[in-house]
Amino acid sequence: MSKFRKKQGGETPAISTASLPDIVFMLLFFFMVTTVMREITLKVENAKPFATEIKKLERKSLVTYIYVGKPKAAYLSQVGAEPRIQLNDAFARVKELQQFVITEREAINEAERPLMTVSIKADGQVKMGLVTDIKQELRKANSLKINYSTRKGDVYED
Repeated sequence: MSKFRKKQGGETPAISTASLPDIVFMLLFFFMVTTVMREITLKVENAKPFATEIKKLERKSLVTYIYVGKPKAAYLSQVGAEPRIQLNDAFARVKELQQFVITEREAINEAERPLMTVSIKADGQVKMGLVTDIKQELRKANSLKINYSTRKGDVYED
């Protein structure tokens, strides 16, 4: 019968760090390639109104933006001078909001859908009637978490 012996000096060998920079650069390259930056070209003027009570949004990945304002000079000949709604990179009508919100909600993970917020970035000079119409369409789409984008400042200062 054989006898079992315990190895003398049974330490684990040292980990080679020669390939560590390669691994770091592979991870860096992976995240650079897979990260998508959401950039939207604003086609409407958007000077946000002032507010005194401001709260930052926590999870911006769950926020859908609706831009409202007068079209910029380059688009005046196409759509006129009346305030318009911009969804992503295109002008839209109030009636198109419901389908837009449903499409955006479908793109989000099902567990996070109740956390989805719609942020209205309206110009300070936009009439409240248009904003009310937008809110009514959002209500029809069952999108009840609405945020108004503002900037900090004195509301009553002229």
